[in-house]
Amino acid sequence: MASFATLDWIVIAAYFLTLIGIAVWVMTRKNENTEDYFLAGRNMGWFVVGASIFASNIGSEHVVGLAGAGAGGKIPMLIYELHAWIVLLMGWVFLPFYMRSGIFTTPEFLEKRFSPQTRWFLSIFSLLAYVLTKVSVTVYAGGIVISSLLHIDFWFGALITVILTGFYTVLGGMRAVVYTEAMQTIVLLIGAATLTFVGLNAVGGWDGMKSSLPPGYLNMWRPADDPQFPWPSLVVTSTIVGVWYWCTDQYIVQRTLAARNITQGRRGAIFGGFLKLTPVFLFLIPGIVALALKNRGELQWDTADQAFATLLMQKTPAGLKGLVAAGLLAALMSSLASVFNSCSTLFTVDIYKKLRPETSEKDLLRVGRVATTIVVILGIAWIPIMQNISGVLYEYLQSVQAYIAPPITAVFLLGIFSKRINSRGAMTTLIAGLGVAVIRLILELSKGALPQDGILYAFAASNFLTFAAWFFLFSVVVCVVASLLSPPPAPESIAGLTYGTLTPEQVASNRGSYSVWDIVVSVVVVGIVIYVMTSFTG
Repeated sequence: MASFATLDWIVIAAYFLTLIGIAVWVMTRKNENTEDYFLAGRNMGWFVVGASIFASNIGSEHVVGLAGAGAGGKIPMLIYELHAWIVLLMGWVFLPFYMRSGIFTTPEFLEKRFSPQTRWFLSIFSLLAYVLTKVSVTVYAGGIVISSLLHIDFWFGALITVILTGFYTVLGGMRAVVYTEAMQTIVLLIGAATLTFVGLNAVGGWDGMKSSLPPGYLNMWRPADDPQFPWPSLVVTSTIVGVWYWCTDQYIVQRTLAARNITQGRRGAIFGGFLKLTPVFLFLIPGIVALALKNRGELQWDTADQAFATLLMQKTPAGLKGLVAAGLLAALMSSLASVFNSCSTLFTVDIYKKLRPETSEKDLLRVGRVATTIVVILGIAWIPIMQNISGVLYEYLQSVQAYIAPPITAVFLLGIFSKRINSRGAMTTLIAGLGVAVIRLILELSKGALPQDGILYAFAASNFLTFAAWFFLFSVVVCVVASLLSPPPAPESIAGLTYGTLTPEQVASNRGSYSVWDIVVSVVVVGIVIYVMTSFTG
């Protein structure tokens, strides 16, 4: 496989120097309180918010995995990259409630809407999930990408990335994260667009690519009885997971909470939704191009996940190769910085401050930095464990969100749209949901020992998309029934936190926070989503 030329190393070095320069500049702007450290003083404009949303979402495992989906015949999975409309949903539907309540975290919103118990549950659950999945998967995938691209030892590549990212995240807080992510978004987009252009040029354009693929390869819609991707379950479950991830997960929502007002936050979400349209063209297409070139005998790789790196190293000229590699590094570091900062925020605001409410702002800042440092250390500690992990378990870590999302999505949606849902309904749903998810995961991992004609095996072996869709319906029923069997919440306790309790002044204020152009751009984004969905039909 080809290696980097001197010009490529110069481009990569320029990326790191620019990153360090931005981080140092941001760190000179002192963080005076927790609002500065965790939400960048709530003073971010729409461009930085939108770029941060996008950069947080796109990790190196995301880039390589999406290209692998394109090269490995898993085209239906691109529906998860068409969630731009759900990013808009976060800005238009959820964000006004979040910003109006003045929260730092999404679990804090659950406390305001329901009870302290729901906040404790989601805070601890999210923190554990981040450390066990997001941190470990990001570090592991990043180490693989760096070691294969830069031809350096896996340990060295992973350690350097984690330590450098942790350094500016610990010292600079949210402001350092969002400003470096704005730069990293630009590098990532330019780098990935370069590879897409080079790849399509090598394969003879879109028509040349299609002619080198099996008939119907680009069809993302499979029959309803398809064993892998039945389209009804795919649509329902991808939407459930999308609402959980984009509208309720602290990892993403924290970016919009850093906006200076609801207008900038919503426009940031709209811009983030627009950027979310790009992965289909910038990451999926290179994987499909790599497969087309392999079918022609012009490219060789063993597994689909190697498609992106192989196309990069074999078909991209010097200088541009370094630019694409810098984009991959940007993807890794931005997602890693986001999860470090989100973990720190959840621990400091939702756990430490709740246990020690008298703690001063100065001490909370120190706790936030220590918490970030601990998460960085845990990320490093996970590396040897992830190195020895099997491919099956790695895929399981990627798909576990389908089991996490249904009960959380049900609680947030019902909590915002219905004033009758109460704390008992919410807590019952979260606990029951956790129980169902754990049982499913345990049975799924041990299904080889179960009798194949038994109900437990059928439960464990059912398609995960279909399971998640029914799981969401179960969660909704539990939440509604448990709420109806107990007294409704006091009207004054949920005032302004649901659509049914908004005052005329709050409605008017929300209507005054957007312009006709916000609506027009949102409609354009939705139109592009529909166009892509109807284009990938054969």
